[in-house]
Amino acid sequence: MTNVLVVKANNRPDGVSTKMYERFIASAAENKELNVTTYDLYNEDLPYLGQDLFSAFGKLQNNGALTEAEGRLMAAKQKAMDAFAAADVLVFAFPLWNLTIPAVLHTFIDYVYAAGFTFKYNADGSMAQLQKHKKVVLLNARGGVYSTPEAAGMEMSVNYMRNVFGGVFGMEIIDEVVIEGHNANPGQAAAIIEEGLKKVAAVPANIARQLVR
Repeated sequence: MTNVLVVKANNRPDGVSTKMYERFIASAAENKELNVTTYDLYNEDLPYLGQDLFSAFGKLQNNGALTEAEGRLMAAKQKAMDAFAAADVLVFAFPLWNLTIPAVLHTFIDYVYAAGFTFKYNADGSMAQLQKHKKVVLLNARGGVYSTPEAAGMEMSVNYMRNVFGGVFGMEIIDEVVIEGHNANPGQAAAIIEEGLKKVAAVPANIARQLVR
């Protein structure tokens, strides 16, 4: 059995990345080799990374008592890390908003982007990747067209996810579906979206084929 954590980063009922999430869940339900859990970021308490976290780290090192805000943030961080740790595969369903990822997804990444958990520094100062055994799937939607050479440099959602999970964390990105251009081409929107959703529906079987022993 392969444990799959689906991180949902869109709370718009009609959002295209929401439809991608829904299609993935429906298709995965037909595959008994996958144990699928959803981490819905808009239903989670996700305080932003900041001084409360750094203050809490210092207090914990000295057996100090945490404030309510510090305890809340540490609990949220630990919950995200526990969910991450339990997964063999992480599937991210997320939109491109204002050229990047939603703030809730960035906060989730802030929680797991931690020395000693996803990476560590060696004695010589080099970085070692600690989560190379985990796999990643990216399901992204963007209304404009960013796959052209002229626009690719402006796209900071999929590129960011690749750099973090494939780069810093050393995790293999085993599948990627991007639906783009449906807002830029409203006359073709339905066809563009449905073509992408068909690709999403095939992802659970691809995961099982690659990972289930």
